[in-house]
Formats: sequence, structure tokens, C-alpha cells
Amino acid sequence: MPAFRTLDDADLDGRRVLCRVDLNVPVSDGVVTDATRIERVAPTLREILNKGAALIVLAHFDRPKGKVVPAMSLRPVAAALEQHLGHKVRFAETDWQQAPKLDVKPGDCVLMENTRFHPGEEKNDGGFSKLLASLGDIYVNDAFSAAHRAHSSTEGVAHLLPSYAGRAMEAELKALQQALETPKRPVIAIVGGAKVSTKLDLLGNLVKKVDALVIGGAMANTFLLAQGHAVGKSLAERDLVDTARRILHQAEDAKCAVILPIDGIVAKEFKAGAASHDYGVDAIPTDGIILDVGPLSADRIRAAIDDAHTLVWNGPLGAFETAPFDAATVAAAQHAAARTRAGKLVSVAGGGDTVAALNHAGVAHDFTYVSTAGGAFLEWLEGKPLPGVKALEVAK
Repeated sequence: MPAFRTLDDADLDGRRVLCRVDLNVPVSDGVVTDATRIERVAPTLREILNKGAALIVLAHFDRPKGKVVPAMSLRPVAAALEQHLGHKVRFAETDWQQAPKLDVKPGDCVLMENTRFHPGEEKNDGGFSKLLASLGDIYVNDAFSAAHRAHSSTEGVAHLLPSYAGRAMEAELKALQQALETPKRPVIAIVGGAKVSTKLDLLGNLVKKVDALVIGGAMANTFLLAQGHAVGKSLAERDLVDTARRILHQAEDAKCAVILPIDGIVAKEFKAGAASHDYGVDAIPTDGIILDVGPLSADRIRAAIDDAHTLVWNGPLGAFETAPFDAATVAAAQHAAARTRAGKLVSVAGGGDTVAALNHAGVAHDFTYVSTAGGAFLEWLEGKPLPGVKALEVAK
């Protein structure tokens, strides 16, 4: 990964600092109901203030598509940000054209209105990028979760001001580098979820990067079909069977071991507490639905984790939201967490369902790094450049 500047390289005293963060948090009746993203960026904002800067916070909320939508204002987030920051936060009432007239002194913290209220934001419009740049002396990006978007506040302004990675961005980039770019081998990837079609680029990139690839979730059913197994009424993309075969061939050429289920937990209906049985993949009933990998498959996955020094995880192994189809995901997550705690494994996970699954298993805090970035994390796994990260790179 190319070098990038961090807050350690910045002289912030007396400077006006634009800091792009992700405050796209759930709000109900004007109250933030999950402050995880605020908690992640608070250390960066606090450090900027403690170093004597005037802080101007940039963020988006929802998708107003370049129009002012009062229900998508960041105003309700200001109070939560103030609480977690432990510092007075002023919410900017002014519209974007009046923003350059804002009076922000060292020690002040101002939260600007939703950047996506401006029609130029998502277009990465040069005029809006220049307007943003006029607000500050230094730009700090602490929003990895928005780094896959080439918007004015995530990419455009970074080319107009001295630019640095915030602490959350720095931690994310270092974790990703440790996971796939300079990992301790062997490296294992666990990829689950419902559809192969949403993860074609991901699988194609991973088979070239990792030593072993575990495929679980409903997407595994498409690969089982490619191997000639019947999957009953299970969710599968039958039109992608040839694609699945191609991925298996690519993995073989790259000397990447693919670990597919050898048994599955099968029910006749998908509901909590439904009667279910373990079947080998060569004996799935015609009226059965595979809802989790079976115990023999779970044993193989645990053994593969034991052989690895680095783990990258995206997607659950089964329908973990509904018991008893969470068993394999919970077992694998707890085993990976135990090895991480023992110092035997570097474990990096990301994606909405993955974070939820690790929380369900009670081990999210035991992994080396858990990314809440969603789309940006997935695009990084796919090997795609992230505009918001690339803009921070130090020219050689």
C-alpha cells in the first residue's frame, strides 16, 4: 500500500482543519440510536481540537440527491457528536454558499450541514471542491466507509489542500494492508452470503491472494451445483453454475484450496425452530432447503483456521439470524476469536452481515480488526482502487 500522511505529520496548531467523517448513523425521532460510527471518529476529532486547531466537520446523511431535505439534516447528530466528543459542537445553520463566512476560531468545533444537500457533492464538482477547500487550511479524511466514492468532500478537496488520514482511516488502512497486502501466511478467507453474483469480483481477486478460500452461505449452493450435487429447493443461482466452475478452475490454477460444504443443515421450511437434519451434500432431499453448513463442514473450517496465520472474513456461513441455523457461523467466529486472543491469528472482518454475525457470536471485539465500512471494505477486497484513499497517497 502506498504511503500516506497521518496526523503525526500535520502541524495543526492555529490551523482551520476540515475533517471528513461518516456520521450516517441511524436516527429515530430525532435521537441517534447507534453511535458506533461517532465513537470511531471521536478520537481523531478530539486530537485535532487538543492540538489547537479550529475544527470543521464534514459528513453526509442518507441520500438527498443534491437537494435540501429537512428530514435528512445532520442537526440531530450534532448533539450526539457533542456528547461523545466531550466538547461543544456548533451546528452550521448557513447554506453552503454562505459557508466561507463562518467564524471558526481555534478550539471551536463546527458540524456542517449534510454535504449531499449540495448538487455538486456526488458529482465531485470542481466548484464545490474549491468552496470546501476555502473553508480550511488542512484536510483530514477519517471516513474510510465513504472512500470508495469520488465525491467532492471525500476526493476532490483532498487535491486542493494538504491532506492527511485520520486515526480511524489510518487504523483501517493498516489492518487491510496486514490482511492481504503484506500478510503472514498461510492466509484463509471466509466468504458467505446469499448470491455469487454480488461477489464475483471478490472471489476472482481472493483466489489470487489467499491460500485457502472457504465458501459458505447460500452462495455455496451454486458451487455445489457446479460440482454436480443436487441442492433440493435451496437458494442457488443456477444460471451462474458455469461461472462457479470457472472460479474453481481459477483457484486451482492459483493453487488456492477451495473449501466447500460436505454436509448441510436442511429443513423443509425457513423459520425459527424449524425441524432440521444434517445431510451429506450427495444426499440433499429434493424438498429440502440448506440453511447452514453441517457439523462436518464446520470441523473442516475450524481446522483450516488452525492452519492459518491470517484470516479475512466477509459473509456468514448460514442463515445466522435464525436459530438453529447460526451454529456454524458462531462456532467458526468463536474459534477464530480464541486463536486471535492467543496471538496465533490476525483476523480482519467486514461487511454489514459479517459485523452482525460476529456481534451475535459475542466476539466482534476479539477480532484484530472489524470494519464497519460496508461497500468500501468490499471494494478493497475486490482489489479496486478507492478514490478517497488514493487521494491521500504521498507522491513519490
